[in-house]
Amino acid sequence: MSTDDPLAAALAAAGLAGVRPGVSAPPPPAIEVVTPEEAGPAEPAPRWPAGAATGVGSMPGEDVREAAATIVGELPLLPHLPELPERGVGADMIGRTAALLVDIAVEVRPSGYRVAARPGRDHRRAVDLLRGDIDAFDEACDPVHPGWVKVQAAGPWTLAASVELSNGHKVLTDRGAVREFAASLTEGLKAHVAEVAARTGASVLLQVDEPSLSAVIGGQVPTPSGYGTVRAVSEAAVKDVLRELISAVGVPVALHCCASRPPMAVLADVGAAALGVDATRPEIAGSTADPAALDRIGEIWDVGTPLLLGLVPSTAPRGRVTSRELARPAFDLADRLGFDRVRLGALAVPTPTCGLAGADPAWARRALELARELGEAFVDPPDTDPRDPEDRENA
Repeated sequence: MSTDDPLAAALAAAGLAGVRPGVSAPPPPAIEVVTPEEAGPAEPAPRWPAGAATGVGSMPGEDVREAAATIVGELPLLPHLPELPERGVGADMIGRTAALLVDIAVEVRPSGYRVAARPGRDHRRAVDLLRGDIDAFDEACDPVHPGWVKVQAAGPWTLAASVELSNGHKVLTDRGAVREFAASLTEGLKAHVAEVAARTGASVLLQVDEPSLSAVIGGQVPTPSGYGTVRAVSEAAVKDVLRELISAVGVPVALHCCASRPPMAVLADVGAAALGVDATRPEIAGSTADPAALDRIGEIWDVGTPLLLGLVPSTAPRGRVTSRELARPAFDLADRLGFDRVRLGALAVPTPTCGLAGADPAWARRALELARELGEAFVDPPDTDPRDPEDRENA
């Protein structure tokens, strides 16, 4: 192995020498146990710059180089690897994540993704698309040299709720299969983040998307017939799998759930470096905000865990909007919870409310621009309230 190859060195450091997503991993290295006395005081966890903004993941269109250039240009402090689901099979969230699995392959059936005996055309296409996306992202990052970048993947529970076993039932129905999928995904993610870090020279934030988590816990994932639902999974079991993945991947993890009423108590109790939510939902914003949800956010902020706050519409709204108007839910949230607004620069990372795959290209670029402006406003909050009519006219 050449010591001049940064990717090879990064993979070797992660215990994954010679491994890439979609292929077999070597046996795990022996773990050396270090007692707290030997380890000494813990160092603060690395963190992206205050005032950073980022995207959720998806972008419109099929031109990955254009998408990567837009992302890096508009979000220089925390650009994200673009996802372009319009390209079809293998480019959507589930197919893309399946391309990261180690020793597990999937194929497309009329009902969706299903475990395959061996990698076929669908699996290879997903792997090839991801390779091209990393190439384009690396190329876009080269002149900017961002200190941090973000990558996204579906979480183990959303993956288990979406992929079928060979018998047609969801992976979620087989607890042993769930564990196998989670372990495979963990190994694939370790190789993936090591490659992106080596290619871009940046620290990596891994966003784990769990939009199906509420349905998994609530027993609302449908069976193949559609007449029943898969048995609910306990919060303890959900936490165990997420905690193991987060502790193993070796980079900060942001757990993202854009579903209505995300299980914040679960998300906050597994060691994530950040949590991602849609801050415009009625249970969080405005007069309809749920006191219990607000209390949970206050507890999350009290321990210094940042939130990836979805604030920018994911599709073009009617009429003109400004970043100062879009900042209102975040400022209101800080005021309600008793946090100085200037702390938002460290405690909040503004994002669109969801992925931008459904937006037109002009709005996608504008949405990322607005997110960046929100990040700047969080570091230096305005003296006037965005709701003030005079302030709105001057914005």
